[in-house]
Amino acid sequence: MTFMRDEIFEQPAIVARLAADLAPYRAAVAGARAAGVRFVLYAARGTSDNAAVFGKYLSTIHAGLPAGLAVPSSATVYDTPIDLRQCLVVGISQSGETPDVAEYVAHARQAGARTIAITNDDDSLLARQADTVLATHAGHERAVAATKTYTSQLAVLALFWATWCDDDVLLGALQAGVSDAMRAALSLDGEIAEIAQWLRFSERLLVTARGYNFATALEAALKFKETSYIAAMPYSAADLMHGPIAIVEPGYPALLFALTGRALPAMRQLERDLLERRAELVVVEDSPEGGQSGKRRGLRLPRTTPEALSPLVAIVPGQLLALHLAAARGYDPDSPRGLNKVTKTL
Repeated sequence: MTFMRDEIFEQPAIVARLAADLAPYRAAVAGARAAGVRFVLYAARGTSDNAAVFGKYLSTIHAGLPAGLAVPSSATVYDTPIDLRQCLVVGISQSGETPDVAEYVAHARQAGARTIAITNDDDSLLARQADTVLATHAGHERAVAATKTYTSQLAVLALFWATWCDDDVLLGALQAGVSDAMRAALSLDGEIAEIAQWLRFSERLLVTARGYNFATALEAALKFKETSYIAAMPYSAADLMHGPIAIVEPGYPALLFALTGRALPAMRQLERDLLERRAELVVVEDSPEGGQSGKRRGLRLPRTTPEALSPLVAIVPGQLLALHLAAARGYDPDSPRGLNKVTKTL
């Protein structure tokens, strides 16, 4: 047993706890609305940056606000004056001690932005710079590779934007169905261990999704790099078709996240294109269309989660595959070589 495995299995309970109390999100939304917010920037690094990508999709597609990823070096390296009035700046950091994220949030606040910190430590450097703190309450994470702090960040972002939109469907799913779907995803553990044996000699892996689950592809690829030292390359399915698909040759392994929603037709077309190139696929899906074959292995999730929340569930098989792949390759997933839990960059 490893810390990483324990923390993966803690995730459904953490998400359920976060969704049980909506008061912090109502207060955060009220503060942002009072500031006249019209657009959103997210500041983050590493795993938290992948959570920020999910936040970008939520605020743009679900809330209808233009959103993007901040450039922290504009504050920490270039000291650039920026007019951030009517901007919501969201700093995301597991530890809250990433210097450039905290400094960017402080810089943004001085430049007129409304600021929110999403962190596992509500007394951290980042928390002290922001107008509002939304704590993830994931508990101490002992494995270096983040798992439960990632999904707790996704949950906080989803709760905030569902509250912003007064969306009872998303809020109801977060309070009930998502945790159940995550538990169902954990039941795939045995199947995923077998797939890890199939992939254990691979030194490269294509990881792809589209829409909300682009964040899932980014985060899964990061977990493979951190724990198994595989050259996992994440792509949006759309970007993959604009050139990089040329790398795919017979036997090339690929992990696809193909969940029900508006992005699914594009993922099914990509799957057909990859199979024509004789790639070997693992497909995380929630519909029975694909099936199993010599070149395709499907991992079936329950079809119970709205598309906007599917990244909370879809990442679980990715985390488990990274865990089992590290073990199959003889590595310790709790202590990746040369990495620390907190990385301090400026």
